[in-house]
Amino acid sequence: MTSTSTPPGLTRFNALEEQAAYTALREACASTAWAKRLLAARPCATCEDLYAASDAAMAELTAADLDEAMAGHPPIGRPEPGDPTSAREQSGMAGASDALKAEMLELNLAYQEKFGHVFLICATGRTGEQMRDAVRERIGNPPEREREIVRTELGKINRIRLARLVEED
Repeated sequence: MTSTSTPPGLTRFNALEEQAAYTALREACASTAWAKRLLAARPCATCEDLYAASDAAMAELTAADLDEAMAGHPPIGRPEPGDPTSAREQSGMAGASDALKAEMLELNLAYQEKFGHVFLICATGRTGEQMRDAVRERIGNPPEREREIVRTELGKINRIRLARLVEED
């Protein structure tokens, strides 16, 4: 059975004043352009409509927009103090050994030196070892390829964060 009614959390998001919605979207993704595109897509009838708008906005981000979005993400293994979102998303590193944490720090620094930005991965549900293996693999990518992987990973993160934003109380 399918329902044509808008989920309550999405209804609440659609009804937010523009500034409140913009603030909520910027908490999900630091890209101004992405947030503005999603504001323009409101009201969304379904969560899938919201996710599709997010995906379309991600596809249109410029290099500068991606840089702005990435600037809102702390390095893997070093979530921002007092930021429950990054701590939750990076929980796979919380129980990692000191050796793995030290290795991730070195890999993060090497990655950042090569590409000029933080290593970005959708860390939700990944173990520390999986994240380490991903950075090891991706550090060999050419910059153009890595930029597209980052765009894809950021899109996954945004979908997860949007789902949290519009889920019911």
